[in-house]
Amino acid sequence: MIFIDAALKKPTPYTPIWLMRQAGRYLSEYQTTRAKAGSFLDLCQNVALATEVTLQPVEILDVDAAILFSDILVLPMAMGLELEFVAGEGPRFLQTTRDGSSINTLKSGVQDDLSYVYDTISSVRSKLARDKALIGFCGAPWTLATYMIEGQGSKSYTQSKRLLYTNPTLLHTLLQKLTKELIAYLSAQIRAGANAVQIFDSWAGALSPRAYIEFGFSYMCEIARSLKKDFPSVPVMLFPKGVGGLLEEIRYEVDMCGAEFEVFGVDWGVGMGRAKQVLGDKFVLQGNLEPALLYDRAAMESGVDEIVRIMGKQGGHIFNLGHGMLPDLPRENAIALVQMVREKTKR
Repeated sequence: MIFIDAALKKPTPYTPIWLMRQAGRYLSEYQTTRAKAGSFLDLCQNVALATEVTLQPVEILDVDAAILFSDILVLPMAMGLELEFVAGEGPRFLQTTRDGSSINTLKSGVQDDLSYVYDTISSVRSKLARDKALIGFCGAPWTLATYMIEGQGSKSYTQSKRLLYTNPTLLHTLLQKLTKELIAYLSAQIRAGANAVQIFDSWAGALSPRAYIEFGFSYMCEIARSLKKDFPSVPVMLFPKGVGGLLEEIRYEVDMCGAEFEVFGVDWGVGMGRAKQVLGDKFVLQGNLEPALLYDRAAMESGVDEIVRIMGKQGGHIFNLGHGMLPDLPRENAIALVQMVREKTKR
């Protein structure tokens, strides 16, 4: 698999490419399948339909990897928090975890309650071409904790930061509990057939450098270390969004604690040249085309050329967007992007 070879720094004939949120509303096929499901959560829990939407972008775009269609919040839902998706607002928990009592009542050992995720992985892997990788994933402890504390997405993270600074020990208790569950969850995904796993820390940029290393990045590294002990040949990818100002701190933490993962995802707000300078000798870098460039073919090609110029053609790079596909991006431009990257990065 070219994607796995690239993640492990092995020679590849071109730079592999996949796109975050590559299964989504910009594809009419996805919209049709989504309508069949009834709701977003029903789609995630329906093995046949989740398999269908996971495979759609591989079949339509010819990307080098599929990523499991699911949601980061299914794990805290399994831990006992009732989850709903509100039209125009997004996900919302009907309970929050802001004190010791609510944290203590969270269920532990819930990986077996997520069998539909593993069944989807097994189903996709049985249908996916052998040369295409399948990526499993989870949300990072800090990002999941913010949803669980706030009850929904937030712009200010007021409740989460209040807990962090007024009772850091309690927040660590929640993060440690999540970390244990996530290790078991990703391990089960790998055993079900995932060829690589990615940890998404969507709200990494909400914290100051010191706070993020302690309450965010250190827990991602703990998950990665545990996975590498049991699955040394399975690439682990970290994607902390919004950490452009923290690269030196992340590098210091990596040097102090050791690098226990293979791929570092770079979001579009970070200069790829700077990411390469600070982290390129340690990790395969993934990213980081600005998604909105796909609105215009010429702008998209200019962005591709810039990244290829910086990263070169000799490995150490997986091409991706710097965040997810937008719902109204032209599918024909996504198809063209995949072919463009292949042509421009041929060895």
